[in-house]
Amino acid sequence: MKRQAENSKQGYRQQLTEKRAEVMSTLGVKFDTLARMGRVAEEDQAQLTHDEFVSLRLNSIDYGQLRLVDEALDRLDSGDYGICLHCEEPIPAKRLQALPWARYCVPCQESASRDAASFEETPHFPAPAGE
Repeated sequence: MKRQAENSKQGYRQQLTEKRAEVMSTLGVKFDTLARMGRVAEEDQAQLTHDEFVSLRLNSIDYGQLRLVDEALDRLDSGDYGICLHCEEPIPAKRLQALPWARYCVPCQESASRDAASFEETPHFPAPAGE
C-alpha cells in the first residue's frame, strides 16, 4: 500500500514537473515577439497596444499557473500534498489526476468560488447620498 502511494506521488510529481516546464517555455515568448517588432506606423499603434495588453494578461495567467504548480511541488516535498488546505481532508485521487495542482477538495473549491463571486457582486463603494 505504501509503495502504491509512493508511485502515485511520483506520478503527480512528473505531471507537475512537465506542466512547470510547459508554462516556463511559454512565459515571455508572447511579449518578446511584440518587443522585436520595433517602431510601427501610427495607424498600427492601437493594434500593437491591444496585442501588448493581451500578451501581458496571458503572461499573468501563466505566472498564476506556475505559482500553483510550484506550491503543489512544495506540498509534495513537505508531505502535505493531496490534503485540502481548507478542511484538511484528503483530495480525491480523481481530482488530483485531473488537476495535480489542486489545493482544495471539490466542496471547498465550490464554496470558495461562490464566496469570490459574491464578493465581486458586492459594491466596493457606498452609493452617493440621496440615491
